[in-house]
Amino acid sequence: MKKILIIEDDDFLLGLESKKINSSGYEVIFAQTGEDAMNKILEKDISIILLDLLLPNYDGFEILKKIRETEATKSIPVIIFSNLAEVKDRDKALALGATEVLIKSNFSLEEVIEHINKLVK
Repeated sequence: MKKILIIEDDDFLLGLESKKINSSGYEVIFAQTGEDAMNKILEKDISIILLDLLLPNYDGFEILKKIRETEATKSIPVIIFSNLAEVKDRDKALALGATEVLIKSNFSLEEVIEHINKLVK
């Protein structure tokens, strides 16, 4: 079973995302703070990371930078799933190595699963 790390601090959204992704055949692990995320990105066999940009401790940009600088994690696809919708935020995330940037208000969880499926194949 493919393992997905969800980095999301909103309990409600985390619950919805976890349930939908799990029911789509993936094992879900999660982190709710930047500090917790920094520890969990080093777990073995993570297939993809779903990353919010607004987090306590570290922001998602810092986490993304760390993922791309770490040999063991630099090739893991990272989907930014955030409410930061400004072009400058999108461009910064892509420049730091995000695989895709999805704005929460523009995508259903079914569409997010479609993006995950394409990247994990």
